[in-house]
Amino acid sequence: MLTRAMQFASAALSAQTPQAASEGFFAAVAPLGASYLQTRLYRRPPAALTSKAHYQAGGVVLRIAPDSWRPGSAAFDYVCFENNPLLEPIRAGMTRYRFSDFAPHADAAFGTYWEALGEARIADAVCATSYGRHRAIASLHLGFQDRDLSPEDVLGLQLAGLMLTERLISFAAPEPDEAEVRLTPRERNVLGWIAEGKSDWEISVILGVSETTVRSHADSARRKLGAVTRAHAIARLAAARMI
Repeated sequence: MLTRAMQFASAALSAQTPQAASEGFFAAVAPLGASYLQTRLYRRPPAALTSKAHYQAGGVVLRIAPDSWRPGSAAFDYVCFENNPLLEPIRAGMTRYRFSDFAPHADAAFGTYWEALGEARIADAVCATSYGRHRAIASLHLGFQDRDLSPEDVLGLQLAGLMLTERLISFAAPEPDEAEVRLTPRERNVLGWIAEGKSDWEISVILGVSETTVRSHADSARRKLGAVTRAHAIARLAAARMI
């Protein structure tokens, strides 16, 4: 899984500008049927998060979409201002999700929402978000015309997307790379096995330690890296080319 995600994110990780990182990422995932991309690099509004405040925060790095999908069009404005279910995961600080996680296709209340997104060639979208210092946020919305993505593809794309958003965050506020110094060899080893898809039990057998010890190392590494989840921690290591 990590190898595949690295293939998707490789061009983004070596890019020298946010736009080049976004363009390289889209080129890598387009063969999977990606039809839409939006990347943003912005500061979280200090006031209450609303659709309007979220939009006015700006920071769009790149938007690959039909010419008709633009501010002022009925479909765009409906999704951004009238019915934006994605405020929920943003408020919760989630790092990865799908549009359909918060706007189920089977729910008639979102029929108009999906119809509007159809004008942007989006039947579903994979999202990744990174959170940096001083309220910095980098986000990816990667849309697909075919909503039947496999769970493996979704996970690989989300992990690659987190590598991209971590790269974008580095452009906003470069930070000294202290991760290699602060992480112990065992912590990095545990994250490496997690990235390979091993369970806590499998890692405990490989390393000859208890599952509790494995979880302790993983949690310690995640906290040191300032990551929200294990996947987020792995993405930060990968973005720094340390895994």
